[in-house]
Amino acid sequence: MRIAYVINSVEGGGAASPVPAILDVLRQGGAEVAVFALTPRDRRGEPAMRAAGIDVRVRDGGETDHLAALRWLDATLRDWAPTHLWTSLTRATLLGQLVALRRGWPVVSWQHAASLKPANRILLRRLQRLSRLWVGDSATVTRLTADRLHVPPERLTQWSIFRADPVARQATPWQPGQPVRIGSLGRLHTVKGYDVLVAALALVETTTPYEVVIAGDGAQRRALEDQAQTLGVETLRFAGYAKDPGAFLAGCHLYVQPSRSEGLCVAVHEAMQAGLPVVASAVGEISASVVEGESGMTVPPGDPAALAAALSALLEDPARLAEMGQAARTRVLALFGPERFAATGLAILARMRGFGSGDPAS
Repeated sequence: MRIAYVINSVEGGGAASPVPAILDVLRQGGAEVAVFALTPRDRRGEPAMRAAGIDVRVRDGGETDHLAALRWLDATLRDWAPTHLWTSLTRATLLGQLVALRRGWPVVSWQHAASLKPANRILLRRLQRLSRLWVGDSATVTRLTADRLHVPPERLTQWSIFRADPVARQATPWQPGQPVRIGSLGRLHTVKGYDVLVAALALVETTTPYEVVIAGDGAQRRALEDQAQTLGVETLRFAGYAKDPGAFLAGCHLYVQPSRSEGLCVAVHEAMQAGLPVVASAVGEISASVVEGESGMTVPPGDPAALAAALSALLEDPARLAEMGQAARTRVLALFGPERFAATGLAILARMRGFGSGDPAS
């Protein structure tokens, strides 16, 4: 098998970060795999792929030149001659489906997003038959894929994209006299809800010293800094993009994720893996992963008062954070351990071996 893994970009985070782990499983199963990215963006995800020995081809183009991207993808894949396509995110899926239809290759398509733009939802629904198999990256997204794209059960499966690492670096427990360090990883984008976090920090009531550090870049940074200044929030710092998320998390005592929408949310699960309790919006797979009061707390999305109350409650007993963090680590290893991750991927690969040419929906 030669699998062309088609993605939107090689930017850091998002759907690109799990690619090395995913392709590792496919290669374990005997497949030859290469990545084809439609645009570079910040290229922060590319070094990890190359370090894993993955062949990466990146088009030097933009995000809206769809005809040029289609021509590049068709020509590049024609030369590489895959037996299967695996697509990730909307643009890569739609263009990959068109190329595969012309060339007669079967397609497997990820669904990652818990929310889709209306136009993308319509297009994906109309063309969903062109993908032989759809894969939800979490239980939440798998259910949404069935509902909004009308994918039948026989062409839909789930592969949670987070592979927990039992030997991942662990956070150092909080010690008396230290300020509690609360961390968050994510793009500074509306969907991540950092404006909700800033509003919540203005409402936090505690005598425990603490600081909040957000590691991530994005267009909202200036607006968030202005909001914090307006509300008198002095406990917040923006650290920029984290090249080593594991090292960043290891320096925290508590993790916060105020997102308005999520699918799986890799960052929350990375934090749990590092032994951190989590305060997060009750969205996507977060609701199923965080055990209330045991490994963290969840709150309604977009609710600063509820988020402030949860943070205040945990800050009043910082000595308990390490115990809760270990409960979080135990849970995430049980749910997303490497053996389960590999077994699921290999089962999908076995299904792909049975795909023939012809009608994509056959």
